[in-house]
Amino acid sequence: MPRKLAPVDRYGLERSCTSASESIRFGVGSPGLSRAEVSLSRTAFQPHRHDSYALGITTGGVQTFGYRGARRVCLPGQLHLLHPDELHDGAPGVAGFTYRIVYLAPELVRDALGGGSLPFVAEPIQHSSGVAQPVAAALARLLADIDEPISQLLVVEAAVAIADGLAQLSERAARRAVTVDMSTVRLVREYLTAHASEPISAVTLERLAGADRYTIVRQFKAAYGTTPDRYRLLRRLDVARAAIGRGQPLAQAAVDAGFADQSHLTRQFKRAYGMTPGCWQRLTATASCR
Repeated sequence: MPRKLAPVDRYGLERSCTSASESIRFGVGSPGLSRAEVSLSRTAFQPHRHDSYALGITTGGVQTFGYRGARRVCLPGQLHLLHPDELHDGAPGVAGFTYRIVYLAPELVRDALGGGSLPFVAEPIQHSSGVAQPVAAALARLLADIDEPISQLLVVEAAVAIADGLAQLSERAARRAVTVDMSTVRLVREYLTAHASEPISAVTLERLAGADRYTIVRQFKAAYGTTPDRYRLLRRLDVARAAIGRGQPLAQAAVDAGFADQSHLTRQFKRAYGMTPGCWQRLTATASCR
């Protein structure tokens, strides 16, 4: 007997899955970007289409889906990259599957590429290494904690990395060299350093640099090996680390450095330095007493 499927939302995700082994959870999003975590063992997706790019990473089990006339299988660690308006379904393999996914508006991809036609990747299953590595890295950062707030700069950074990666994977891709205006990117870096603890919008950097946000991200990364958002985060952590070293309470150090709260600081601190702020504080205090 065919299984009865629940109604789906605009992303094709069934919101009636409430058992312990099945769940669909949406994280914090941003205009043009949504994130979700899906775990299914018995429920399947009906055929549906997205009005966005659907870019996911299978984190456990095996998922299968029909796409462009063929049955696909996506294993743990592999990416699934679906173009807007392409009909597909989805179902668990042998014993269920889990994945995290980003829905990215086509206009963000088009803007990041400077206009023109959208890149189309014919093969929807990609390994996280090789040519698809830039896309995998951008998705991994966006999906590491879907409840983490997303800054406007991070959205731009992700759009650039994903758009460039999709363009390279597309059969119509043409690799483009990045020309760096060092005076401009140096100005951006100085501003990010001076205002690290403050919210900084992409519009602010555009006005400062006299260039569009996508050009800023590409040139900044080419010049300094990291993106503006990542650079600003590390400067915030510098501020927090110095405050902690002076004995300031962690909660206050977090707020003063521009983090939402102590938990936000702890997550970012651990990702950057491999330990919690509290542990770092204890170890450095012990070292200073020797």
